[in-house]
Amino acid sequence: MTLPQRREIETDRRLLLLVGLIVVVAGTIVVTSLPAALSSAKPATVNDAAKLVMITLVIALGTLVKARVRIRSTTQSISWNDTAIIVGAAIAPTSVVVLCTAVGIALASIRLAPMKLAFGIGKNVIVAWGAGTALAMTTWTWPPAGTASLIVPLALAYMVAALLDDLLAIPVIALASGTKVAKQFRSNLDLRLGGFAVRFIVAACTLLVLRIDPRLLLAVPPLVLSLHLAYSARIRGRTEQQAWQRLARTTDALNVVDLDKVLTTAVTQAAELFSADEVEIELREGARTVRGGTGGITFDAATGTPTEVDGTVVPAPLEGHDRSVDVGMLRLRFRGPVQLSERERYTLRTFASALCTAVRNAQAYAELARVADEHAYAAAHDALTGLANRRHLLDQGTEQLSTRHADGVTALVLIDLNHFKEVNDTLGHAAGDQVLVQVADRLRNAAQGSDLVARLGGDEFAVLLRGLPAPAIAAHRAETLLAALHEPFGLDGMRISVEASGGISVAPASGGMAELLRRADVAMYQAKRAGQRISTYAPTRDTADLGRLTLGGELPRAVADHEFIVNFQPIVDLGTGEVTSAEALARWHHPTHGLIDPLRFLEAVERSGLLPAFAEAILDQALIAATNWRDAGFDIPVAVNVSPRSLLDARFPGSVLARLRTHDLPPDRLVLELTETLTLSQLDVVDRVLSRLRDEGVRLALDDFGTGYSSLSLLSRIPVHELKIDRSFVTTMESSAEAAAVIRSTVDLGRSLNLDVVAEGVESEPQRRALWELGCVAGQGHLFARPMPAGTLLATLQRGSGGRPGALAPPLHDTGAVIRLTQSRRPGGRSRPDQLPHLPA
Repeated sequence: MTLPQRREIETDRRLLLLVGLIVVVAGTIVVTSLPAALSSAKPATVNDAAKLVMITLVIALGTLVKARVRIRSTTQSISWNDTAIIVGAAIAPTSVVVLCTAVGIALASIRLAPMKLAFGIGKNVIVAWGAGTALAMTTWTWPPAGTASLIVPLALAYMVAALLDDLLAIPVIALASGTKVAKQFRSNLDLRLGGFAVRFIVAACTLLVLRIDPRLLLAVPPLVLSLHLAYSARIRGRTEQQAWQRLARTTDALNVVDLDKVLTTAVTQAAELFSADEVEIELREGARTVRGGTGGITFDAATGTPTEVDGTVVPAPLEGHDRSVDVGMLRLRFRGPVQLSERERYTLRTFASALCTAVRNAQAYAELARVADEHAYAAAHDALTGLANRRHLLDQGTEQLSTRHADGVTALVLIDLNHFKEVNDTLGHAAGDQVLVQVADRLRNAAQGSDLVARLGGDEFAVLLRGLPAPAIAAHRAETLLAALHEPFGLDGMRISVEASGGISVAPASGGMAELLRRADVAMYQAKRAGQRISTYAPTRDTADLGRLTLGGELPRAVADHEFIVNFQPIVDLGTGEVTSAEALARWHHPTHGLIDPLRFLEAVERSGLLPAFAEAILDQALIAATNWRDAGFDIPVAVNVSPRSLLDARFPGSVLARLRTHDLPPDRLVLELTETLTLSQLDVVDRVLSRLRDEGVRLALDDFGTGYSSLSLLSRIPVHELKIDRSFVTTMESSAEAAAVIRSTVDLGRSLNLDVVAEGVESEPQRRALWELGCVAGQGHLFARPMPAGTLLATLQRGSGGRPGALAPPLHDTGAVIRLTQSRRPGGRSRPDQLPHLPA
């Protein structure tokens, strides 16, 4: 059941209760008046009987002579019975008038519905009782002594009668018509007041005539008739005037371009304009039917659903003035029998014509809006795949970059299909289009809700990553996107494998979306050249960096003049605060530019052919520092970063081992840190190089673990001893659940593979404690020490912390709060003692 239907049922219930209350009050008045009426009729004369009959007939006649006003399927009448009741109350006892009123109203309304009959009798009985009681309170006697003694009590009695009539009739009419009581009271108030005045004058004149000479009553009926006709004409004129005003307001309200608003306005306004119980509009275009009333729309669906309303249906075609256009049908529904007047039929035709125009205008506007939306969509989307196109990507990216500080990190993944031209050349462009559509679907499904997937043209796609908690997360999102393309594609019964390369760039500080796209393009082509699947943009490998190219020309001199120096950052046991090793970090001490970060010159070194000499110089300085620390009593390993190109050189292991012998340093005091830029296609060569170094005792570490695409693949091929968690995860671990999950999974992975795990970028004590509680053994960062020369680090070790040489931070627990498990008792048999919370004996 709809809400309007429930409201209608509630209104009917309230109406029945109100009418029932009026009937109960009137019945009580009749019962209490009956004994008094019977006693006053004894002994009765012929004149008394004639008077009772006359009063009854006059009240019945006054009820029959009425002006009719239709409200929905119910016709309300404005009659003269109050005049007859006042006259009767003036010449007869109140109890008698009450009974005469009940009989007279019943005789005049015998053909009405039971509820209307009961309401008419009850209302007028209460009015008669009120008028008679008011006269009795003024010590009224008939006939009165003079004109003044007639007019004043009669006016008081008529005011009571009129007030009771409105108080009883207006709430019932308001409920029946669905209007507010206050609004119904104000409606035609001037006409009602004028009618009361005229009927009072008629009542007063009638009583004056009766007092002077009863034979003069013959002049009263013509006077009443003429007044009735004039009053009825006035009511009809006012009703028609109001109807035309409502029609004008309704047609003005139809001047909107939204079809739903047009239909809603038409249904609700037509229900009020024609006092219909329900209005139905059936549209031919779209086969749509809308139905409702003054309370709103109750039905809106496909044409053909039957209505639950029975009764009179008045149809009106929705056609233009020339009847050349037919958009549908308007139907007025009434619960009872209704016959529209000529004025109402003309109003209905006028309203239907205005509604036809409004519907056509709204439909035309909707079509224009649909075409405009299609053009806007086509301008912003790729026709083949339905993805956003380059223009839409640039617009959305520019908008996102303008708010990136509030919305997190923005990154772009550029994806290009490798050797896609072979698909077109071999299978045809139609097959190539099918592959592109499937690629688009997979990327769309792999992307998250806030990501924007676009096709830039040809076989090039892009995904705008928005709201990232940290830049390092972009690599994991990119891996998910590329992994979605790993499975073969189905094409006309065939299975086709498509490889892709991806470039990642994080939103730059300047340059906007154009620079972000350029950097992703640079990274993507770097991935292609290196045979990788994904590459992240790095300024050091950007060929557009003119400053880096300038420095490249000075490399031979820098190697010859030993301008490359090494600083060391200690790696600390997170639990005890003791230094366990140190990482060698190369710097270029440029005579003009000062210290230059390796990100600006390493790629130039690799391309220049000076890599072996550079690597030997850095390795020599690192091994010399480790030897000096050992001689001073601090036998800690030193970690040196290795270029992937060095691992492709079969001579590299021999060079490393020769320098270890030269400096009389055991191989296990050297840790070679590898990056994830190694490609699977190169692993066959790398395997041989790393296997020889590992067999000789050199330790291997995988640096920046978690930021590359091939972390697990590398672990399955390269026998490393240590994993280093990238600093970007450590920095955001407290605010990013995703970063914390990466650290936790890395620690769990290291434990299951019996590998040490070192966290980079430890900046605070909360980070240190959180990492240690996750099971991370060691860490490095500014919390412990910044990179420093070898001699400075030795002095720092000798000075120690808290009176403990070799320690850079206080322990997390007091002595005895932790225990060290021996090699045989620790799961996995790791080569370095682990720390676990103290276990009770």
